[in-house]
Amino acid sequence: MARMTEEEAWALDDEVTRNPPNVAGIPGGFFTDRRDYMVMLDQFSAGYIKSAAEAEHKTPTQIIGELIRDKIVVSS
Repeated sequence: MARMTEEEAWALDDEVTRNPPNVAGIPGGFFTDRRDYMVMLDQFSAGYIKSAAEAEHKTPTQIIGELIRDKIVVSS
Protein backbone atom coordinates (compact mmCIF):
# COMPACT_ATOMS: atom_id res chain seq x y z
CA MET A 1 0.00 0.00 0.00
CA ALA A 2 1.44 3.34 -1.03
CA ARG A 3 1.96 5.92 1.68
CA MET A 4 0.49 9.38 1.48
CA THR A 5 2.82 12.34 1.14
CA GLU A 6 2.57 15.15 3.65
CA GLU A 7 1.05 17.45 1.02
CA GLU A 8 -1.59 14.84 0.19
CA ALA A 9 -2.37 14.39 3.89
CA TRP A 10 -2.86 18.14 4.37
CA ALA A 11 -5.06 18.30 1.25
CA LEU A 12 -7.20 15.44 2.56
CA ASP A 13 -7.42 17.11 5.98
CA ASP A 14 -8.61 20.34 4.34
CA GLU A 15 -11.18 18.47 2.23
CA VAL A 16 -12.64 16.60 5.21
CA THR A 17 -12.64 19.76 7.33
CA ARG A 18 -14.58 21.67 4.65
CA ASN A 19 -16.92 18.76 3.88
CA PRO A 20 -17.47 16.64 6.99
CA PRO A 21 -19.08 13.25 6.35
CA ASN A 22 -22.82 13.05 7.01
CA VAL A 23 -23.44 10.09 9.30
CA ALA A 24 -27.04 10.89 10.24
CA GLY A 25 -29.29 7.91 9.75
CA ILE A 26 -26.43 5.44 9.47
CA PRO A 27 -26.90 2.57 11.92
CA GLY A 28 -24.33 2.28 14.67
CA GLY A 29 -22.08 -0.55 15.66
CA PHE A 30 -22.58 -3.39 18.10
CA PHE A 31 -22.38 -1.31 21.30
CA THR A 32 -24.29 1.66 19.89
CA ASP A 33 -27.21 -0.59 18.99
CA ARG A 34 -27.21 -2.04 22.50
CA ARG A 35 -26.76 1.22 24.43
CA ASP A 36 -30.20 0.92 26.03
CA TYR A 37 -29.31 -2.48 27.47
CA MET A 38 -26.23 -1.25 29.33
CA VAL A 39 -26.78 -0.40 32.99
CA MET A 40 -24.46 0.18 35.90
CA LEU A 41 -24.66 -2.10 38.92
CA ASP A 42 -23.49 -1.55 42.45
CA GLN A 43 -20.67 -3.79 43.68
CA PHE A 44 -22.97 -6.04 45.70
CA SER A 45 -25.31 -6.75 42.77
CA ALA A 46 -22.44 -7.30 40.35
CA GLY A 47 -20.75 -9.67 42.79
CA TYR A 48 -23.96 -11.63 43.33
CA ILE A 49 -24.62 -12.01 39.61
CA LYS A 50 -21.03 -13.01 38.93
CA SER A 51 -20.90 -15.61 41.69
CA ALA A 52 -24.33 -17.02 40.74
CA ALA A 53 -23.25 -17.27 37.11
CA GLU A 54 -20.06 -19.12 38.05
CA ALA A 55 -21.86 -21.46 40.47
CA GLU A 56 -24.58 -22.36 37.97
CA HIS A 57 -22.30 -22.39 34.90
CA LYS A 58 -24.39 -19.74 33.18
CA THR A 59 -23.75 -16.30 31.78
CA PRO A 60 -24.59 -13.18 33.80
CA THR A 61 -27.24 -12.40 31.18
CA GLN A 62 -28.95 -15.71 31.85
CA ILE A 63 -28.91 -15.07 35.62
CA ILE A 64 -30.40 -11.59 35.17
CA GLY A 65 -33.07 -12.97 32.84
CA GLU A 66 -34.04 -15.63 35.37
CA LEU A 67 -34.24 -13.06 38.17
CA ILE A 68 -36.48 -10.83 36.10
CA ARG A 69 -38.76 -13.69 35.03
CA ASP A 70 -39.06 -14.83 38.67
CA LYS A 71 -39.95 -11.28 39.71
CA ILE A 72 -42.64 -11.08 37.01
CA VAL A 73 -44.16 -14.42 38.08
CA VAL A 74 -44.27 -13.36 41.72
CA SER A 75 -45.92 -10.02 40.92
CA SER A 76 -48.56 -11.62 38.64
